[in-house]
Amino acid sequence: MPRKFFLLAFLTALALTGFAQNSSRPVPLIFDTDMGPDYDDAGAITLLHALADSGQARILATVASTSYPRVAAVLSVFNTYFGRPNVPIGVPKGAAVDEADRQHWSDTLVARYPHALRSNDAAPDAVTVYRQVLSAQPDGSVTIVTVGFLTNLANLLASGPDRFSPLSGTDLVRKKVRNLVSMAGTFPSGREFNVHKDALAAKTVFDTWPTPVLLSGFEIGEKIKCGLPLVRNAAIRNNPAKDVFRISIPLDQQDKDGRMSWDQTAVLVAIKGTAPFYDLKPGRMVTAANGSNTWHERGRGHAYLIEKMPVPEVTAVIDRLMMHQPVRKK
Repeated sequence: MPRKFFLLAFLTALALTGFAQNSSRPVPLIFDTDMGPDYDDAGAITLLHALADSGQARILATVASTSYPRVAAVLSVFNTYFGRPNVPIGVPKGAAVDEADRQHWSDTLVARYPHALRSNDAAPDAVTVYRQVLSAQPDGSVTIVTVGFLTNLANLLASGPDRFSPLSGTDLVRKKVRNLVSMAGTFPSGREFNVHKDALAAKTVFDTWPTPVLLSGFEIGEKIKCGLPLVRNAAIRNNPAKDVFRISIPLDQQDKDGRMSWDQTAVLVAIKGTAPFYDLKPGRMVTAANGSNTWHERGRGHAYLIEKMPVPEVTAVIDRLMMHQPVRKK
C-alpha cells in the first residue's frame, strides 16, 4: 500500500476507534427521527430510553426530521411515558418531508397517552434546539443519532450565529459533536429511503460533516426482525411501543416474523459501541443528486457496519430492550 494511503487509513481508523469502544459514562445524545414513515422509529426511541434508564445514555433532545402534524406529539408521548417529559423536542419549520405513518398508529398514541406537547406549532425549530443544546455541552462530547432524513443536519450546518452561540453551524458541530451515527445508505452501493427522500440534504451532510460518521446501512436492519416478543408479552400493558407494533405487524405479510429493524441498530451502536455487534469498514460514502450512494474505500472520515454477531443474537438484544418498562421515579 502506498505510504499516503497507509497514512490515510491509519488516521481514519484512529478517528473511528471511539465507535468500537463503550464508555463507562453515559453518552450525551441527540436523537433525530422521522418517527412515522416506518415504525422501527418507535422501537429505536424505546431503546434510547431503556439505555438511558440503565445509565448508558443521557438524552439531550429528540427532534423530528418530518413535519406531519402529529410528530411532535408522538415524540412527547414517548418522552412522557418514559419519565422524561421535559426533554427538548424540535421539528423542522421550513421545507421538509411531510410523510406520516402508513399504518395510522400515531393517532392511537396521541389519543391514548399523556403528552405535554400538543402540536408542531408548539415545538421550536429543530435547528434552534440543536444550537441551544450543543452550545451548552462540553467540547467534543455529543453523539448525534439520525434515523430519518438529513434535513435538520443540513440546516444546522448552514445556520449562522445566534443568541446561543457566535459560531456558524459547521463550526459549532466541529466543536461540540463527537460523532454522527446515521441509519442511511446501502453498502457498498444502492439507493436508500432516508437518503433519497431529501437527497440534497443527505449530499450536503455526507459531503461536508466535520466529525466522524458511522453508517448503519439498509442491509444491516433488513435481516433483524423484531417486535413479536413485545406484542406477545401479556405482562406489558398500556405501552406505546407495543401499541405501534401490535397495530402495524398484521398489516403487512412481510412482517409476520417481526418488523425489519434499521433504526434500532443505529441507537444500539451509538450508545453501546460497535463491538461485539459489528465490524467497521472505513472509507467514505458519496451521495449522488438522485439519492443513490457509493462507497470509496480510499476515502476517510466515514465507516459502515459489517455483520459480526449472528443476526439472531442481535435480534434478541433489540427485542429485550424494546420490552423495557419505564423506571418509576420516587
